[in-house]
Amino acid sequence: MVGLALVAPAATHSAAGDKKVTFTMAGLEKVDNFNPFKGYQAITYEAWALMYDYLVGYKMSDMSPTPELATSWDTSNDGLTWTFHMRSGLKWSDGKPLTAADVAYTFTRVLNGSAENLQWGTYLKTVKTATAPDDTTVVLKLSKPMATLPLLPIPIIPEHIWKNVSEADMKTYDNEPSPGHPIVGSGPFELTSGTSGGSTYTFERNPYFWGPKPHVDEVVFRVYESPDPMVQALIKGEVDFVEGINGVQVDALQGKPDIAAHNGVSPLFEHIGFNTGAVDLKTGKPMGDGNPALKDPKFRHALGFGVDRERIASNAFQGQGIPGQTIIPDFYTRWHWDPPADQAFKFSISTAGQMLDDAGYKKGSDGLRTMPDGSPLGTLRLYARSSEKTSVNTMDFVKEWLGELGIKSTVKAMDSGQLGDVILQGNYDMFQWDWYVEPDPDSILADLTCGQRNGLSDTWFCDKKYDELYAKQGTETDVATRQKYVDQMQQIAFENAPYVVLLYPAQGEAFRTDQFGCFRPQPEPDGVWLIQYGGYNYTFLRPADQAGNCDGVSTAAGAASSTTSTSESSSSSNTAVLIIGGVLILLLLAGGGIWAFRRRSTAAERE
Repeated sequence: MVGLALVAPAATHSAAGDKKVTFTMAGLEKVDNFNPFKGYQAITYEAWALMYDYLVGYKMSDMSPTPELATSWDTSNDGLTWTFHMRSGLKWSDGKPLTAADVAYTFTRVLNGSAENLQWGTYLKTVKTATAPDDTTVVLKLSKPMATLPLLPIPIIPEHIWKNVSEADMKTYDNEPSPGHPIVGSGPFELTSGTSGGSTYTFERNPYFWGPKPHVDEVVFRVYESPDPMVQALIKGEVDFVEGINGVQVDALQGKPDIAAHNGVSPLFEHIGFNTGAVDLKTGKPMGDGNPALKDPKFRHALGFGVDRERIASNAFQGQGIPGQTIIPDFYTRWHWDPPADQAFKFSISTAGQMLDDAGYKKGSDGLRTMPDGSPLGTLRLYARSSEKTSVNTMDFVKEWLGELGIKSTVKAMDSGQLGDVILQGNYDMFQWDWYVEPDPDSILADLTCGQRNGLSDTWFCDKKYDELYAKQGTETDVATRQKYVDQMQQIAFENAPYVVLLYPAQGEAFRTDQFGCFRPQPEPDGVWLIQYGGYNYTFLRPADQAGNCDGVSTAAGAASSTTSTSESSSSSNTAVLIIGGVLILLLLAGGGIWAFRRRSTAAERE
């Protein structure tokens, strides 16, 4: 059992005396690995953000590059040399010096390692060398200019620890603490207890953290099997924060005393993925047992018209999202591409059926579709994530629509880790999952390249033209030209349909305003409060009696000036603001007029 039926009350959150201040966050997903070169869950990235720093991170307001370990950077006129200037006097959580040599070591592992490169290589794809001429200077030499620099959100690891972890060890190294031996990092907290796949993870304040001192002593992640008991734990005060709740729960919590809730803007797309043809990359031979029909882009694309996105958004997601078409959400106004109106997916069983007929997948005398050679198409296996009711409901709907098209299918739910293994083995037909899309589109575009098969790719998609465009956009520093390449890539992905994009959802969150305050949204003003890019909010949030005006950050939720109205169930004005904010998010998303940013939800990146 992952969930906890009975939960001990959270620690008293008082700054008085020597009582430990513990902030407890509850969610539905397990950390799959504390090794920053192996994990893929969104909550895993959140854990890494507490444990490790980046050289260059993301601004809270607009997600542009911002100093972290590096305070400044410059580049040569030809764009082939980047020099980063680091803070001095940095230390790891064990007190040993953190220098530019650790950064160079980390980047070199990414450049040369297998798992390391698979996880983070897209951020260094044209980098030839990473060196440290002195303790506070990192120099990157590039073979070609790189469009994504200076952004470098790669967790920096301590060389004195990781030099003992060989490439062979990487397959089994889980980077977990033992009693009295926390994991060494440089982030605001250090992991003191918890194992991959467990139900509770504890992080204690890092005494050597270079940034603002956190207002809490300890952060606890607690995993629940389903959202209802998690919400009840929040109401009872057993946890301080919940994430991943649905729209109905958000509405209900907005009327509860001492609780604030909202639907946060999140650049996530929900999709159906296909097994486009798993292959053993060493031998080139087909692998797994995927249905051969799904290797045909015409078959996959036709199914895009056989999915009712409006019904999925309103029913499966309870109104927490808007229908989508392509892999870069429309609030990324610079990078989003929409298909022409006459080519966009519109729900029509007759249109989907005609397209299947035209592609040779006609109905037999029994009313079931056949392969173009007349052989039975067979039964498609639809996999959903058991921890997400939205995922299961979506696939139940898809089964219904496939039946109307004359295609038999079955639905099976499994946990995300098991589903990830099934995908890597190629033993699937269709699945439902989601991806967060980062501020720069390079990462999500990379996941559909041939080189990511058996890695970050979950569809085994491979297209030569797509790869050529990916290489071009990655070295193109002229934004307008790069936009054209990115548009063409989205068009290829839309037409070939390794994914059928369903919708762009919002994320439900809530917290106890009588316990904690000062949750800064990312991006501002309507973004999510936690599960962000970076660990900023874990240093910024604080006990409610210390919230004050949240250091003057006007967008922060739970400031003392608003705590009273938020906590009173009779205060319709605050609830109205929250409800209106939720609606406003959807309206802004629908108009494509808001910038927002992030990465993946229940399998942040296979990634």
